Amino acid sequence: MKLEDLEIYNLSMDLSDEIWEIVIKWDYFVKDTIGKQWTRAMDSVSANISEGFGRNSFKDSRTFYYYSRGSLYESKTWFEKAKRRKLLSDEVSLQMFERLNKLGIKMNNFINAHEKLIEQTNFQNK
Repeated sequence: MKLEDLEIYNLSMDLSDEIWEIVIKWDYFVKDTIGKQWTRAMDSVSANISEGFGRNSFKDSRTFYYYSRGSLYESKTWFEKAKRRKLLSDEVSLQMFERLNKLGIKMNNFINAHEKLIEQTNFQNK
């Protein structure tokens, strides 16, 4: 399996590109405050998935998948701030909300499956 085969990786890459396209149009102040934070948080999701995927052990990988999930939750906070401050249209807000939640569910499922692999490996090594 390749990194590019992971659905959560592809979803996070697409979302970070979409956030970039939204933020790049904002004025300087908004871009410098909320925009940079939101973009960095979402970029960190896919970056940590990549780093976890490239690690040598299941436990090392798990750490980066947890970081990735944390970055996703941070991204949700910056999204909420953008929404509350009326920086996003209702249509964009609804679509972004649904996509962030979908990624969160898929990421939790991925982490749970990864945990089961760790448990199986530990059981087989005993």
